[in-house]
Amino acid sequence: MWMPELISHAVQHDGFYWLVLVVFIAGVVRGFSGFGTAMVFIPFASQFMDPVSVLVALTVMDIFGPIPNLPRAWRDGEPSSVARLGFATLVALPAGIYFLLAVPAEIFRYAVSILAIVVPLSLLAGLRYRGQITPKLLYVGGAIAGITGGAVGLPGPPIIMLFAASTKAVSCIRANIMMYLFVFDVFLLFWFAMKGHLEALPITLGLLFLVPSVAGNILGAKIFDPAREKLYRGIAYAVIFTAALTSLPLWD
Repeated sequence: MWMPELISHAVQHDGFYWLVLVVFIAGVVRGFSGFGTAMVFIPFASQFMDPVSVLVALTVMDIFGPIPNLPRAWRDGEPSSVARLGFATLVALPAGIYFLLAVPAEIFRYAVSILAIVVPLSLLAGLRYRGQITPKLLYVGGAIAGITGGAVGLPGPPIIMLFAASTKAVSCIRANIMMYLFVFDVFLLFWFAMKGHLEALPITLGLLFLVPSVAGNILGAKIFDPAREKLYRGIAYAVIFTAALTSLPLWD
C-alpha cells in the first residue's frame, strides 16, 4: 500500500479525530509534567485499536514528541540515574511483552485503565517511596517499569512512584522521567521490530499523531512554571484519571 493510501486509510480509522485531540492533550500533560502521555492515550486509544497497534502508534509518536525538550532535560536531570533505569528495563522488557501478546484485548483494557486510575489516587493519598534513592533501587524500579511497560505500555508509574517523594528539585525529577520514557520508547520500538509487530497502519497513525504530540509537548513545556508545580501535578492527575475512568470496558 502506497503512502497516500496509508494516510487515507489512517484518517478514516475509527475515532481518528478524537485520537488526535487526545494526543494533543497528552502532549501538553507530558510537556509540563514530564510524564502522562501513555496514561492518557492508551486507555482511550484501546477503544479503537488492538493492544499491539496502540503501543506501536504510541511509540512511533512518542519517540519524536519529547525531542524538543530533551536538551533541557539532559541539563536539568541526572543521565547516570536514567542509564541505570534503562539497563534494568531492557533486561525485564521481554517478560512484559510476553504478557501483552498472551492476554485478550479486554483484559489489556482493564489492566491499563485500572493502573492509570490507581497511580494518581495513590500519589494523592501520599503512597510513595520515601527512602534514599540508591543505584540498587534504580535497577529494581527500572525492572518493574520494564514489565509494566511491556505488558500494558505504562513504564511510567513505577518511576513516578519512585521519584515522587524525592527531595531533588522538581525540574530534575521531571527531566529524569522525561529522559527515561524516551529511552523506554526506543527499547520498545526495537523489540516490536525484532518480533515483526511493526505494521504499516499503526506506524502511519503514529506519524500522523506526531504533529499534535510535538505541539502539545512544546506548549506544555512553555507554560510549565516550577513555582506552580502542585497545580500542574493536580491537572495531570485529573486528566489521567478522567481518561482512564471513561475508557473502562464496562462503559461499552
